Amino acid sequence: MGEPSLPSVVVVTGTDTDVGKTVVTAAAVALLVGAGLRVTAYKPTQTGVAPGEPGDMGEVERLTGAATREGARLRAPMAPRPAAALEGGSLPTLAHHLDVIAHLSARHDVVVVEGAGGLLVELTDGGETLADLAAALPDSGTVLVARSALGTLNHTMLTREALSHRAIRLLGVVIGAWPREPDVIETTNRDYLSALPEGLLGAVPQGAPALPPDVFREEARAWLPGLAALAGLAGPAAPTRPA
Repeated sequence: MGEPSLPSVVVVTGTDTDVGKTVVTAAAVALLVGAGLRVTAYKPTQTGVAPGEPGDMGEVERLTGAATREGARLRAPMAPRPAAALEGGSLPTLAHHLDVIAHLSARHDVVVVEGAGGLLVELTDGGETLADLAAALPDSGTVLVARSALGTLNHTMLTREALSHRAIRLLGVVIGAWPREPDVIETTNRDYLSALPEGLLGAVPQGAPALPPDVFREEARAWLPGLAALAGLAGPAAPTRPA
């Protein structure tokens, strides 16, 4: 049996909303672009952003310089299905998202797909979720973004169980915002997550989006050593600034 490797589609989900999915998506893209791969990112549904405003994919582009693609955009800062209902609109189908990702995959080595909210948030009018999308994608794996603080272990284990129940490959967990001065709960949480079978892929320092983009790109590999290993990037990463 060969060593685990990075799939051609990496799905980024979270234990909840506002856990750091976008910055982890950006860090993953920056790491892979820095390794010489052709990489793009796709967000099936962006909520809470008005037309003309920069969304999560705009932030990924700003931090990484990579081109991205956004699917549906909705104004209300809530889950896609109720947000679409408020606007009297409809959401793209699961087949549409699969077609977009297939199109992007044909032109890139890796496509990073960022979900909205958590794993079971509905993305389509038919009630299909990010989990359904991940399960339907060939050669895909999921990165689970978690908080560092109290409560994260339960949320992480629930999401891991949901992934396992659907036979979705879990690449590992990333802490989306690691504080400069972690407390004892956060350090023990990190130890616990590191001991999971799939392990901890890394932790992004709190405040990373405020770094200059060139610094963000340079340091991303050091934040995600587990993802770098899956991508076959040998050798030590450059030192990162204190988290």
